Amino acid sequence: MSFRVRFTQEARADLERLYDFILQRDADDFALATKALAAIRDAIGPLETFSFSCRKATPANPFLRELLIPFGTTGYVALFEIEDAHTVTVLAVRHQREDDYH
Repeated sequence: MSFRVRFTQEARADLERLYDFILQRDADDFALATKALAAIRDAIGPLETFSFSCRKATPANPFLRELLIPFGTTGYVALFEIEDAHTVTVLAVRHQREDDYH
């Protein structure tokens, strides 16, 4: 089974926020910020074929899932929904140390 992966506007805004956060810590660290986005992009790629292998975000909805994305000593978490037999939608992305999705 192959899925088309798409991002909501909110998820795209999360990516920008996470990128900006790295730059706010160290304005010269474009390389780290770029590596972080690349890690997220690379981790999301397999959702095209292995969406159901990710952990369930809630027991009430088996189609709402989370993808753990390792990066450095921590990483990121992408919340996504398997909408139908052809579409996976990334709803939000957060750093693992953040309280919750925004």
